[in-house]
Amino acid sequence: MTETVGFEEVTIPVPWGHVSGKWWGGRGRQPVIALHGWQDNAGSFDGLGTLLPKDISMLAIDFPGHGRSSHYPKGQFYYLFWDGVLLLRRIVKHFKWSKVTIIGHSMGGAVGFLYAASFPDDTEKLISLDIASPTIRDKESVVNITGVSIDRFLKYETLTEDAMPCYTKEEMIELVLEAYQGAITRESAETLMIRGMSPIPPTSKNIMKKEGFLFARDVRLKVAGLGLITLDLVLEYAKKIKCEYLNIRAVPGLSFDRPEYYTQVLDEIKKSSCRFEYKEVDGSHHIHLNEPEKIGPIVFNFIKTSKSEQISSDSVVNGTGST
Repeated sequence: MTETVGFEEVTIPVPWGHVSGKWWGGRGRQPVIALHGWQDNAGSFDGLGTLLPKDISMLAIDFPGHGRSSHYPKGQFYYLFWDGVLLLRRIVKHFKWSKVTIIGHSMGGAVGFLYAASFPDDTEKLISLDIASPTIRDKESVVNITGVSIDRFLKYETLTEDAMPCYTKEEMIELVLEAYQGAITRESAETLMIRGMSPIPPTSKNIMKKEGFLFARDVRLKVAGLGLITLDLVLEYAKKIKCEYLNIRAVPGLSFDRPEYYTQVLDEIKKSSCRFEYKEVDGSHHIHLNEPEKIGPIVFNFIKTSKSEQISSDSVVNGTGST
């Protein structure tokens, strides 16, 4: 039986508090940085963490306002993609890492995309799970959603403590299963809620006059419509990605309004990256959480092999030296 790799809880200081994470594998090597999706948390990589080869480490973080990481101060908006790039840069500088390898699911993959394009000389490899880029909107949609998003943010910002809904553990699991619309299993929902819910603190019970659990994530995260970008800008970022790149598309996976955008972005990355791989795997958008064994071998092989090794392998199979 293969020995399971363990993890260590870590906290990283940031100006507004701390960022929490799970460091899988040894601390003596630079880890792969794992970035979760919107309103998920570091627990979404637990399955891959337990499958890690002994010579790979992984740091799965909770984005600000998610899991066990600090929420932003009152009055501060979450520009999810851009804040993620800034946070990732903070973490890299905090640990004094050089070239990094990033694996990102959904929103985390979008953050990895922007980071690899913004810091091409500091990115070794990028692995994107069921995502190619940040959410793409046309110019009219970007304009029309602005006012609505601002008003929603102000509404959530003024919610009082006693207005926050609380639930039993079982009610919370059922709510999560309903919200994900079949994309995750009950076991996966329970995994996410280890970091995704918290008991009502004793100091708040008198105010709330309730018992049970709250969602740990910041309610303001529900407003995600500001800071989105158009296709032309995304394609310009894609042209800057020089690192080794792997995209794993779940089938059926996430349903996109304009699936052709996914292909267009990958076409640009294929031209700009020094190594490009694309794989389709049967599963839901959260395949890495539900069925990590389906993508683990693909991910770990990509991490452990270099561009030159891939060329050599292709030469044997194809009788050529081309990729």
